[in-house]
Amino acid sequence: MQKQKLEFESLLRNILESLGESSLPDKLKKDIFKELEEVRAFALDSRAPRIAIVGRRGSGKSSLINAIFNEYKAETGDVKAQTGRGKWHTYESELGNLEILDTRGLGESDLPEEETEAVTPLEELEKAVVNKCPDVILFLSKAKEVGARIDEDIAQVKELINVIKEVHNYDIPIVGVVTQVDELNPKKEEPPFTSELKRKNIQEAVDELARKLKGITLYDVKVIPTAAYMMFDENTKEVIEETVWNIDVLLDYLIEQLPNDAQLQLAKLSKMKSVQKKLARKYGRRFATLSGGVGAVPIPIADLPVITGIQTTMIILIAAISGRKIQKDTVIEFITALGINIGVGFALREVARQLGKLIPAAGSAISGGVASAGTYALCESAIAYFIDNLGMDQAKKQFDTEFEKRNNESDK
Repeated sequence: MQKQKLEFESLLRNILESLGESSLPDKLKKDIFKELEEVRAFALDSRAPRIAIVGRRGSGKSSLINAIFNEYKAETGDVKAQTGRGKWHTYESELGNLEILDTRGLGESDLPEEETEAVTPLEELEKAVVNKCPDVILFLSKAKEVGARIDEDIAQVKELINVIKEVHNYDIPIVGVVTQVDELNPKKEEPPFTSELKRKNIQEAVDELARKLKGITLYDVKVIPTAAYMMFDENTKEVIEETVWNIDVLLDYLIEQLPNDAQLQLAKLSKMKSVQKKLARKYGRRFATLSGGVGAVPIPIADLPVITGIQTTMIILIAAISGRKIQKDTVIEFITALGINIGVGFALREVARQLGKLIPAAGSAISGGVASAGTYALCESAIAYFIDNLGMDQAKKQFDTEFEKRNNESDK
């Protein structure tokens, strides 16, 4: 891991040096520099996300943790409250860690099985967030209980928000989560819950929790319905039965709310391809825009190291999002195997310049479009190879298909 970081740091440093020596416009240089700084925080300063999960006993906190990892991580308390003290728990996997503040329900009257030092659940929470600031708060409510009285819970979460603001000067995002929607009628229906009655009941639960959470912060609180039932073998801890739904939607939204340096580990540890692809494409679009800007500048050869560096950085990021242990040489081998070699930036520029000879006035615009199309085609090819685990032939086909599609769009 340390070797990977050093290689990536060296790559970023080389790009910055090439950027400084280039004759690119100052505004474009600033845009690229800003993007690379975000990439540094995303990849090199990556840390475990910190999530405070609050909700009454039985709301599905531990089940949600297991569903996020897609494996056994937390014990579910079916009879008595399990968690006390309001302490942070680190859930570890080979792909990344997750720090959870999993407290006993705010409205509970009985004591948890673990010894507790504080008098009230709120005092437990406040003590925990003073020592470590959460990135986001998930407010959980069972689908069948969203109509129950939770005014006290909401009032206490407001106090918690104020403590975080006062101590850490952080306006923490709040996400409402309706859990156990599989228990709504008709119960026998399996995901993706397509029946009109099931969807109607789910929407009513979402609307009710949204109504109750309205005003808890200055912004609208997003409410996401989920199902996270998983039964594990007592000995192997392997999943033997599950009803999991919409966890990918929740993770997508959470990644958007998290600080930049906490996004990577959540995408990796979730092992959900849809989540990883969305994050990879977000960076792919941004890098394609930068490459297009560089490619549009009519400066001979000066853009080559910058475009090549941008593309290599993007591929390393996508490999990292997939959870692969990747080094720069591996990425160079990947690009070479595509048949376009490490000089893809140069190759695409030269193709564009040849086209530009036919339409001289449009030379720069064609060059920029080709550089952008080629970079995004590399993004889709890397997704196919690293995230979808497809072979090189299919990754190459994905590059050709996407490059042609993007080129045709830019011609219109």
